[in-house]
Amino acid sequence: MVTEPSAASELSRKAPRIGGRPTTIASLATYVPPRLLTNADLEKMVETTDEWILQRTGIRERHLVDPGVAASDLGTEAALQAIANAGLRPDDIGVIVVGTVTPDMMFPSTACLIQHKIGARHAWGFDLSAACSAFNFALTTASQMVGSGAHDHALVVGADVMSSIIDYEDRATCVLFGDGAGAVVVSAARPGDGAILDFEHEIDGGGGPALCMPAGGSLQPSSHQTIDRRLHYVKQDGQAVFKFAIRKTEEISRRLLERNGLGPADLDLFVSHQANRRIIQAATERLGVSPERVVINIERFGNTTAATIPLALNDALCSGRLKNGDLVLLASVGAGFTVGAVLLRWGF
Repeated sequence: MVTEPSAASELSRKAPRIGGRPTTIASLATYVPPRLLTNADLEKMVETTDEWILQRTGIRERHLVDPGVAASDLGTEAALQAIANAGLRPDDIGVIVVGTVTPDMMFPSTACLIQHKIGARHAWGFDLSAACSAFNFALTTASQMVGSGAHDHALVVGADVMSSIIDYEDRATCVLFGDGAGAVVVSAARPGDGAILDFEHEIDGGGGPALCMPAGGSLQPSSHQTIDRRLHYVKQDGQAVFKFAIRKTEEISRRLLERNGLGPADLDLFVSHQANRRIIQAATERLGVSPERVVINIERFGNTTAATIPLALNDALCSGRLKNGDLVLLASVGAGFTVGAVLLRWGF
């Protein structure tokens, strides 16, 4: 009996829109520092409770670096494992794209530091600042470079030490964030591999004041005044970000699916940026994605900014929820505002 092919199976045979030749995620690795900050620990630091944090965010614990450990250190750990998992050497990497809002320093870039630490002698690279959408933006950028034929292998790193810019006297923000890193190798796809199929990104600078770190740049360089006013920490209008994130996660995901002739039921897995359990649940309910196809692991890591999506992918892979051939949608909303979605067929 011959049946009509599904939209999802037809999509897997199309040449990807994202580049001139097919590209794929060839490997994945993550790293989090071993030290934990639990909700019980936070109860001793600010006026909050475990119940309050868990009900409003879904977070139980987060990982924090020890003093002197930087974003490049976390990124290096994930990068070396991702390269090894792909069966490659650092010298095989042609370009490194690092998504981060917590670089080791203003310059040199974190990409330069990671390139040196891993010994990727033939690679060039740069940092990409898109906050919580940084991994999706960096993945798309690397895929375009490999798809163009400029490089056979690119390294994408999402790494943030959010504890370095969090005010642990501000109970509205200090409960949310953790530190971590994730890395993938993007390579030219071979027959039978998965594929990075399509993307949809946008920015809305009008939302900048709702989530930002006001000082430390050229507008308000570091001074006694900016330090005294605690302007080198994350500042957030929680309600504005919450509403925007729900609306835009649904909108951009739906737009990407519809352009490819797909619906939510065609997805095997939906992997959102992990900012808040209620945001993910509300957005996916509006979109119509079944809860069993949604990855939520924020309870273990908090919001690690550029690292949340690879950490969620890794958890899904290790638990058997992510399998070769699965159709996966990655979605994110971050400061800027930045909004991103990537559609891919998993497999390596």
